[in-house]
Amino acid sequence: MTKKPKKQRGLGRGLSALMADVTEDTTPQTNDAPARADLLVPIEKVAANPDQPRRSFDKEQLDDLSASIAEKGIIQPLIVRPRPGHDGEYEIVAGERRWRAAQMAKLHEIPVLVRDFTDTEVLEVAIIENIQRADLNPVEEAVGYTQLMEKFGHTQDKLSQVLGKSRSYIANSVRLLQLPTEVQTYLRDGKLSAGHARALITCDNPADLARQVIKKNLSVRETEKLAKSGVGNIFTEGGKTSKPSSKPTKDADTKALEGDLSANLGMKVSVDHSPGQENGQITIKYASLDQLDDLCRLLSATR
Repeated sequence: MTKKPKKQRGLGRGLSALMADVTEDTTPQTNDAPARADLLVPIEKVAANPDQPRRSFDKEQLDDLSASIAEKGIIQPLIVRPRPGHDGEYEIVAGERRWRAAQMAKLHEIPVLVRDFTDTEVLEVAIIENIQRADLNPVEEAVGYTQLMEKFGHTQDKLSQVLGKSRSYIANSVRLLQLPTEVQTYLRDGKLSAGHARALITCDNPADLARQVIKKNLSVRETEKLAKSGVGNIFTEGGKTSKPSSKPTKDADTKALEGDLSANLGMKVSVDHSPGQENGQITIKYASLDQLDDLCRLLSATR
């Protein structure tokens, strides 16, 4: 029996308000009392979002969720909106996995929360939901952050506050998209970790190094050494390290920061962090007096 929907909140939601719905939706299935739904809707009246960013759903996870739903029902309602051009039908905003699992469990009705989201908000919520579930591979996660910034104008600082991630975590994630397609494929397939990939970002030949990292099953630290020295300069064919350089190596995040600062200033920037300390120094090299004048103006403007 379909219940009458409750009055919905107005539009004009910011990212924090959208997150309230997503956080509510991403609560795992538990034995607690079911959340209150706006409607119980025949499952055939609910359709998937055609613009859902996530295209693949793990079969084993769907099987497990289907078994749970068959036993306990859907505890957390799906978030839907009225389906454009189809009276009496609804389009999924968040919860497509539960909808698919409910079909497998042969449910006839599913609980939903109805929201009057715009097309833009639907895509925004779908991206946030996927990120919040923390089951994306590093490349999918980086794409999600990039879409939120480029399509919706959110800054790294804003995403950091709302998603509960550090700004450096988001920045380092987005940098992974600078890698060649081959290396990103290794990341998607789980052959490389995000730490390995970050070590390769500033290399001239990241794909060649990535293949060597996979072949020799190198650690992140070993990958950073390899990235600094180039293919074959640190590791022998047997995977053993040769005599290390006495000069301390910089980690991938420090080198990435140097690259960002150099690009923003148009000058060579070196960041030297004291090992085991919180202090260090930044060196900026200028190639002409004009560059020095530009740097002085930039520094003066920050006062």
